[in-house]
Amino acid sequence: MYVFFLFCSAWGFSLAKHRSCSTLGGHNPDHVLHGTGAKPGSNPKKAVDGSTVSPEDAARFLSCYCSGHCPEDAKNNTCETNGQCFAIIEEDEHGEAILTSGCMKYEGSDFQCKDSPRAQSRRTIECCRTDFCNRDLQPTLPPVIDKGPFFGSTHWLAFLISVTVCCCALIAITIICYYRYKWQTERRRYNRDLEQDEAFIPVGESLKDLIDQSQSSGSGSGLPLLVQRTIAKQIQMSRQIGKGRYGEVWLGRWRGEKVAVKVFFSREEASWFRETEIYQTVLMRHENILGFIAADIKGSGAFTQLFLITDYHENGSLYDYLKYTTLDTKSLLKLAYSAACGLCHLHTEICGTQGKPAIAHRDLKSKNILMKKNGTCCIADLGLAVKFNSDTNEVDIPLNTRVGTKRYMAPEVLDETLNKNHFQSYIMADIYSYGLIIWEMARRCVTGGIVEEYQLPYYDMVSADPSYEDMREVVCVKCLRPAVSNRWNSDECLRAMLKLMSECWAHNPPSRLTALRVKKTLAKMVESQDIKI
Repeated sequence: MYVFFLFCSAWGFSLAKHRSCSTLGGHNPDHVLHGTGAKPGSNPKKAVDGSTVSPEDAARFLSCYCSGHCPEDAKNNTCETNGQCFAIIEEDEHGEAILTSGCMKYEGSDFQCKDSPRAQSRRTIECCRTDFCNRDLQPTLPPVIDKGPFFGSTHWLAFLISVTVCCCALIAITIICYYRYKWQTERRRYNRDLEQDEAFIPVGESLKDLIDQSQSSGSGSGLPLLVQRTIAKQIQMSRQIGKGRYGEVWLGRWRGEKVAVKVFFSREEASWFRETEIYQTVLMRHENILGFIAADIKGSGAFTQLFLITDYHENGSLYDYLKYTTLDTKSLLKLAYSAACGLCHLHTEICGTQGKPAIAHRDLKSKNILMKKNGTCCIADLGLAVKFNSDTNEVDIPLNTRVGTKRYMAPEVLDETLNKNHFQSYIMADIYSYGLIIWEMARRCVTGGIVEEYQLPYYDMVSADPSYEDMREVVCVKCLRPAVSNRWNSDECLRAMLKLMSECWAHNPPSRLTALRVKKTLAKMVESQDIKI
């Protein structure tokens, strides 16, 4: 402690450290007061002539009155020091003022006599440098600083926390009330629009009536947009019936009629836009193309829903149907022929003032073909379709990051030799996929009491989720195709179907049949079986 005070005195600490030093010693000055003021072991009388004596080693020359702070060698309340006399008044733990006095050693006396304003207890010290001068000193306690009931205590901290929490809660409640008000406003406006829409579409009009009216109007591109939006608003969602990479499919009802509602993920807006555009193409409606009803975008500020409303087919997809149902020869031909009719309608260009462009599907598979109640099927999911503009000889390819299903991709797609600027290339790729679908159907056809279980194409050659490399190795490098059963050669219908599918999945695209040729071939087979479609 002696070295500490000496260091402080010699180097003159800054104000902050100055106050820190005085505070440390200010709580109890006894360690400064007791003793002679000279260094332990030093002899002030042994000063060599001509040598300099340090102040702290100087002889005691000042007599002071002491009370409460008297050293051991004090006599008659009198002490001697080489420093200063002092008087101090301080408040004890009971709040009573106590006045004491005594001698202060030289070392640290300058700091001690400058009382710290940051001292925890109330106290005042005064010093003087003449004999018994401290007898006349009358220091007074500093005034009490009223910090109020909360300031400087845990109560104040609790108060600040409470105010902060209340403010946050108030802000949260305000935001909730705002959005609730906004939601109610939107709801009222929606209900008001709904009432107006009810008047716009007369009660008793069915979807078939509306579609027939639009067909007879000459546009051939589906229902008017206002009617579509009206229908979309009035749809009541019942339950989810499917889910895919593009979004979800729900069963909905419009005035009691069942409809399928395809709800696209927001990231699949390009697929929604493309499929809506294709469905609304002039003269697109066909019994073997999924019936389009309406499309709409519903936005609530926080999120956007993309709706595509179509006919509902309760038997589901061809994939689901074949898993649990076997076919006879007539039902096989009926399915194959109706799928060929739908594909032929897509691929065919209809010329005229309001003609239909040729369209290629690009993602044809059993999951994208739906079963109808009458045993026929219809082609769905046109989100990847491409159109051909014969006037400009250009292929209209959608701006879509989606690609087709790898298992059904043609060899030229897998090895990337397909000419993207030649529309016929897309047509031939569709025919390859159609050949695989015929194979799936034929496996489920019962002949002689024998039938194979349902499997996807190449089930025995690649994994359940094959990569491009896996499919390229099987289809392009090894030139393999799905295996067929020996029983197919013993049945006339299956033998003809085997020949048809082999010509559809030929490795060389120009060698494949066209959709029209497939349709005519199957039409002859249907006629020979006396099948009514």
